[in-house]
Amino acid sequence: MSYRSGHQSAYRQPPNAGRHITRQPINPPQAKRDQSGYTLVHAGKQVRFGPVVFWIVVGTVTALGVWSAATATYFAFRDDVLTRLIARQAEMQYAYEDRIADLRAKVDRATSRQLLDQEQFDQKLEQIMRRQAALESRATAMSAIPDITGSIRSPSRGATLSEPRPSGIPKPSPISDTAVFVAPPDREARLESRGSNGANASVIKAAKIQGVDNVLVRLQNSLDQVERRQMASLTNAEESLESRARRMRGVISDLGLNLGQLEAATPHAGMGGPYVPVRLRANADAFERQLYRINIDRAQVERLNRTLALVPYRKPVIGEVEFTSGFGIRSDPFLGRPAMHTGLDFRASTGDPVRATANGKVASAGWAGGYGRMVEIDHGNGLSTRYGHLSEIEVKVGEVVKIGQVIGLVGSTGRSTGPHLHYETRIDGEAVDPQKFLRAGVRLSAG
Repeated sequence: MSYRSGHQSAYRQPPNAGRHITRQPINPPQAKRDQSGYTLVHAGKQVRFGPVVFWIVVGTVTALGVWSAATATYFAFRDDVLTRLIARQAEMQYAYEDRIADLRAKVDRATSRQLLDQEQFDQKLEQIMRRQAALESRATAMSAIPDITGSIRSPSRGATLSEPRPSGIPKPSPISDTAVFVAPPDREARLESRGSNGANASVIKAAKIQGVDNVLVRLQNSLDQVERRQMASLTNAEESLESRARRMRGVISDLGLNLGQLEAATPHAGMGGPYVPVRLRANADAFERQLYRINIDRAQVERLNRTLALVPYRKPVIGEVEFTSGFGIRSDPFLGRPAMHTGLDFRASTGDPVRATANGKVASAGWAGGYGRMVEIDHGNGLSTRYGHLSEIEVKVGEVVKIGQVIGLVGSTGRSTGPHLHYETRIDGEAVDPQKFLRAGVRLSAG
């Protein structure tokens, strides 16, 4: 039996197949060719292949066998190919390792740079904080000096260092409409207090927003501005003290007085303590050296002030100065003859207060001939002043009087034609022109 007519089966069953079973050996599949193709027979089954498919399969199997044999032969006899493949593989591996190492190095450099930048930022911030603390300590030192007033405030928005500052208004003395000395400049030396924690937090926050460099530059500029203002204040104070001391010495010299004798005659209040010499550190900076000079100048000015407190250069009456008669030769108001006038006559009204022009002790207080009621004050070192024609005397002999203290009232007692004050200054008992002393007072006040 076959699948196609005209062809017989490869196996035929015997006629007596139903009666007994005959075992036959199993043969491998066989391929038979007929006119229209090939038939593959195995275990009683047949598979039909066309000629084209059959030869394709045969060709493919043959090509694979040939390729496998050629490849095996090539690799068996060409070791350099394997070597090149292994070298290529190793080269690729090394390239990847080098790339990984390079990337790792870049990461390490970036991390190191970041750590270095953070360290540098911390160092710069620490330097700024130390500088701020130093400026605050400077401000504290400056505030302890009376001539350098107070606090350096942060400049207002838009303000510059070149803007003029309001000068201090001279404070009039009790016996003069003009100031004895110019008031010190406005106090501007103290830094605004800043907490270190708050400052660090604000700086770091600002650094994140605006950038580290910009924040540090702004902080440095701000501290530079404060330091410049501090140094400017010190310079102004030093120049002011030196100028004041020069004027005081010049006034004493112009009046013909001996500075050493005046200082020796100056009374001193109770004071004392151990002697501790002032020494300037060898590594002192410009600020400390200038502050040291200012303290020395201030001590000299204070000593000169105490000395000049015994010099009668102030006015004995308040208000505008108007003389009815000057010092020197004049026509006597009663006789009409030339006579020496030993003082100045100040125009005033009866009852106006008369004030002491310097510290001293009352040498006489009472009636004194042509002076009428007169008070004489001894200022020491040969200096004395007289106040004549008083209507009332307010002090007693031996009483210590201070500058500006009322010693009597204006009147017209004695040899007088009307209410006025006769005022004299004397050196070693000899009358000198009081205007010389008054001009010295004006000179001191003008500075």
